[in-house]
Amino acid sequence: MTYQADLLKGKRALVAGATQGIGAVIANHLAALGAHTTALGLGAGDGTLNADIEARQCDVTSADSVEAALADMPELDIVFNCAGIILRGAEHDVEVFQRVLNVNLTGTMRVCTATRERLKARRGCIVNTASMLSFFGGGLVPGYAASKGGVAQLTKSLAIAYAADGIRVNAVAPGWIATPLTQALQDDPARSGPILARTPLARWGTPDDVARAAVFLCTPAAAFMTGVILPVDGGYMVT
Repeated sequence: MTYQADLLKGKRALVAGATQGIGAVIANHLAALGAHTTALGLGAGDGTLNADIEARQCDVTSADSVEAALADMPELDIVFNCAGIILRGAEHDVEVFQRVLNVNLTGTMRVCTATRERLKARRGCIVNTASMLSFFGGGLVPGYAASKGGVAQLTKSLAIAYAADGIRVNAVAPGWIATPLTQALQDDPARSGPILARTPLARWGTPDDVARAAVFLCTPAAAFMTGVILPVDGGYMVT
């Protein structure tokens, strides 16, 4: 733990897309710092979410589903948007492309819009999940790259729009992170080698790396930061 243990005590946090993967790790970090944390997601998750975190079913592509999940939350301090999908190779199909944008980009906007008044009451903050592919294209993932580029610009736009409400809006942009989604790349030296060769820190990132940076954006240390897209990529984007 790199933060004061009770840093977020008394805060109420919501993490969309948090029943598995990086979202679950972020939710675990928030709860460990004392925040009352609710995780939204589909299905049973992957078992990595701590037992003391409340998990609720929610489909970010449905306004009704989002509102139902938020029904008994009059106020919020922290909102994380981690819901996302990637469908390599299939995203050149327009219907698949639209599906990816609906989850990754429109879903992020839907949660931001639904929580704005709740955050305004507490002068809270939003952290979205962009990607290094917000800045680079991806031949196999045009929908993912387009949606994450959209998340970066959405973050900047909402930072301006929500500032008068006292709400800060930032994003993290993960690079090559060791998760089940990237396991095939990690296990293939021919593909992993060039990735690590271009990464100055010469290692794959971890979900904990992303979570610690993301949590920073909602701490008092980041109180004068909004509209920031924070790379968590080991320096990949600067080479």
